[in-house]
Amino acid sequence: MTYCVGIALQNGLVMLADTRTNAGVDDIATFQKMSVWEAPGDRMIALCTSGNLAVSQAVVDLLDEGVANDAGEVETLWTVSSMFNAARLVSRAVRAVYCEHGPAMRAQDMQFSQSILLGGQITGSQVRLFQFYPAGNYIRATEDTPFLQIGEHKYGKPILDRTVVHDMPLEDAVRAALVSMDSTLRSNLSVGLPIDLLVYRRDALRVGARRRIHDNDPYFENLREGWSQSLRAAYQSIAAPEWMRDI
Repeated sequence: MTYCVGIALQNGLVMLADTRTNAGVDDIATFQKMSVWEAPGDRMIALCTSGNLAVSQAVVDLLDEGVANDAGEVETLWTVSSMFNAARLVSRAVRAVYCEHGPAMRAQDMQFSQSILLGGQITGSQVRLFQFYPAGNYIRATEDTPFLQIGEHKYGKPILDRTVVHDMPLEDAVRAALVSMDSTLRSNLSVGLPIDLLVYRRDALRVGARRRIHDNDPYFENLREGWSQSLRAAYQSIAAPEWMRDI
């Protein structure tokens, strides 16, 4: 399985993805699930995938090779003129892969399961973050809901609900995303290290920071331990209910 999260902020974008794939308890591997298209000064686009690995890789390959638009022109993520057109391109790529592989997958009782996060900025347009569903339809992050998740999202959602707001600093969003990932790693064995982190500052049109975080990363180790200690301290500081005194 997978856990990926994207946070679109007033000042930029944070995206985080794990790398574990599994086809059973004895078939576990590491695959990069974050892809980046960067042309400094023109565009920075990042994409995270969840679901069937073969389907996800086919979609990413099409985004590199190109998909025809309504006018018959072949577009890639290197050539689209805006993030809205990038989203439309991803949608077409998902549907093209479904048309090619969907019938054969159904014949083998396999699900066409994939979800995608697409975030970034192209010169002349705003920072955008989209989430795509298996049918190729999508939603966009807003000021009211600045983060989107795919994969095993339920374990990491509570911390994001409590901390993430559109105008928070990028460094705070990085901490929130990493704590969200830590909560998922602790509760779900199908999500695993290493994890890939990308940080983008608005209007930079280049990657601000891109890191692969392993289990021996000093900052991530300190964050995980600090968060655990803080949770235990907060729990212990809560008074027991008064009605328990009579039991």
